[in-house]
Amino acid sequence: MHFKLIITLVDDNKTERVMEAARQSGATGATIITSARGEGVERAKTFLGLSLETQRDVVMLLVEEHLSRLILERIAEVGEFDMTSGTGIAFQIDVEDAVGVAHQIEKLSTVVEKKL
Repeated sequence: MHFKLIITLVDDNKTERVMEAARQSGATGATIITSARGEGVERAKTFLGLSLETQRDVVMLLVEEHLSRLILERIAEVGEFDMTSGTGIAFQIDVEDAVGVAHQIEKLSTVVEKKL
């Protein structure tokens, strides 16, 4: 079984919705890193030296490659990434090898077989 790593940077108020959409699309879990900060095309606004930007979460999902595109699209839809600038981004990376995922492979085998 081959995997992709989906990395999502999302406003912390949308993390739960993104996670729910990913799970409904076939993701079996995630690692969430809270309180990340980022900067896009526009520089962050400040007021008296204090940043006015919202906190972001980094959501990392190791997903089966046949499910990855669907999960990525659902995350983008729920996170409204293409609707408003600065709402977040998501991308996927090929994973050459992974250990500690035997329980996921067991669960995903039947799901992937049905999809193929």
